[in-house]
Amino acid sequence: MTDKVAEEKEDLSEGTLLSHLVELRNRLFVMFGSVFGVFMLLFPFSKRIFDVASEPLRNVLPGGQLIATGTASPVIATLKLSFYLALMLAMPVVLYQVWSFVAPGLYRKEKRFAFPLLATSIVLFYAGLAFAYFVVFPLIFSFVVAFTPDSVNYMPDITDYIGFVMMLVLVFGLAFETPVATVLIVWTGLTTVEKLGTARPYVFLGAFVVGMLLTPPDVISQIMLAIPVYLLYELGIIMAKLFRSRPVK
Repeated sequence: MTDKVAEEKEDLSEGTLLSHLVELRNRLFVMFGSVFGVFMLLFPFSKRIFDVASEPLRNVLPGGQLIATGTASPVIATLKLSFYLALMLAMPVVLYQVWSFVAPGLYRKEKRFAFPLLATSIVLFYAGLAFAYFVVFPLIFSFVVAFTPDSVNYMPDITDYIGFVMMLVLVFGLAFETPVATVLIVWTGLTTVEKLGTARPYVFLGAFVVGMLLTPPDVISQIMLAIPVYLLYELGIIMAKLFRSRPVK
């Protein structure tokens, strides 16, 4: 009751519509500028970036090379990959700008929750990217190459490869946000920690269904997504308990 009264008495930052629009414009400028700046830094290394990104597949290919079927495919694929990487590297700046824009409208208690969740979401997103590159990619590509008939000359196109790996990277990056999503739905009052605990069997089954729908049609990638999602769900329950029990000063 005391906390609710304190929140009602707390003065929030107010401003005119024009001031909000100006601030939004400035923050959007910083967001796009950060992505563009990182992209320009990565541009001279585009070829090397593609070599590193394609290494999990090239390591298991018989010839060790991909092919380019389009006239401009080498240029488009390498630049597209560099742009995606720039967007991922600049994500902390982008999310911080979003946080800074909405923070004045939050109560002190909400800020206390929101900033740790923001930092955790960034770390988990990068953990998902690393897990996809170092664990999932080698397993998937080894499985595909081993499953390829001897009568087939398996030489993937670089454009298709970029689309494939970016889809997987995004899926795993978002999947690793499961603990944050779990904390948020408890924090907003949509459910409770106790209800999340009783839903474990359904979440376990749902993780495999999600893995089947979001990953390529092979058993390895489905399992490699489903198991981390369920484990992260358990981590989310633990985090929700910690956030719930944390005293508010």
